[in-house]
Amino acid sequence: MNATVTAVVLSLFSAVAYAAAAVAQERLAARSAGSGTLRLLAGGAWWWSVVLNASAALLHVAALKYGTLTLVQPLGALTLVAAVPLGARMAGRRVSSVEWRGTALTLIGLAALLLTASGPAPDDVLSVPEALAVAGTTAVLIGGLSRPGTRPGLRHATASGFASGVASALTQTVTVAATDRSDSLLSAQVIVVALLVAAFAAGGLLLSQTAYQGGLGAPLAVVTLANPVAAVVIGLSLLGERLQGGAAGMLLALAGAGVAAWGVVTLSRSAPEPAAPTHDAVDDDHPVAAVLALKSGPAAYEPALVPKQPDPGHLTTL
Repeated sequence: MNATVTAVVLSLFSAVAYAAAAVAQERLAARSAGSGTLRLLAGGAWWWSVVLNASAALLHVAALKYGTLTLVQPLGALTLVAAVPLGARMAGRRVSSVEWRGTALTLIGLAALLLTASGPAPDDVLSVPEALAVAGTTAVLIGGLSRPGTRPGLRHATASGFASGVASALTQTVTVAATDRSDSLLSAQVIVVALLVAAFAAGGLLLSQTAYQGGLGAPLAVVTLANPVAAVVIGLSLLGERLQGGAAGMLLALAGAGVAAWGVVTLSRSAPEPAAPTHDAVDDDHPVAAVLALKSGPAAYEPALVPKQPDPGHLTTL
């Protein structure tokens, strides 16, 4: 199995784990809306969603060892694809035709990106000054997007996507540098960048939890799109990564990105018909099942991947 195939397979498993974590976070956020972040931290269910995120992150780190940022990060869109059947299952309904169309568009766009982004395993890393510059710039952007007084929504989702994308770029630096036999495992570069990874990863998780208080669909779509944008910019500008095929490859990559983005937006806007409530027994002894089975509110059904409808005249996005 070559490096590209290994990176793709690991990314697939990572996307499934992230999808399960996202659904769990949204259900917890809806269930505890207005109770504050500290209340969530005190609940065991939220920590199980953190375990899901951590498992997905480990798979993602492994994928970054074998694949470039321009290959691995766009595959994060598969998180939304995986969340479609999972969300439908939790809502007790079938996947709608609109969701199938959005899934098909996303997969077609990602296939085009794979043709141009595939390449050898990464071997370049960010220097400490470059990592600090990236971290500082991103921190300023995140601070502006999540400034005090803004309502949870797409701004927090965008900030979360940027934080996660930068964390992935920095993670690749740590992974490549730590496995380079020519330098010490505890070099200054590895330690400094690892601390930055921890900060941005934790920040991205908390920002996404805040964003999901308004529903899963639109915020998850924005996170899904903002994450690879931040990582790919770093990969192309600082890590010397290139797309295959020259000008034709660039056009194919742009077309694929557009189609994939169209698919992601279609998935986030899909509005399934209400499903009859189900009373299937849940295995309370299984922590992940217990998280996913939480009731989000008094409604008889819970649409998956669709933002909650605002009151007339009330804006919720920006």
